[in-house]
Amino acid sequence: YGLSSSLYTHDVDSAFRAIRDIEAGITYINGPTIGAEAHMPFGGVKETGNGHREGGWPVFEFFTEIKTVFVDYSGKLQRAQIDNQ
Repeated sequence: YGLSSSLYTHDVDSAFRAIRDIEAGITYINGPTIGAEAHMPFGGVKETGNGHREGGWPVFEFFTEIKTVFVDYSGKLQRAQIDNQ
């Protein structure tokens, strides 16, 4: 449905090239697909949700396809937040 996606790679430039073809509301590079920041715009594409974007100014740009990308440049894999509890 295109809610979120995640890519793991050493070549971040190639990940950004691949993101252009991924139809998802949020894409993470070298990170898990959980724990999106509340102040960041989010929402799926195509048949996901109710068709609205949530979290700030993107609500007003209803017909724009916005993609949020998170990049972890640390070079180490992060454990999922639920594993840390």
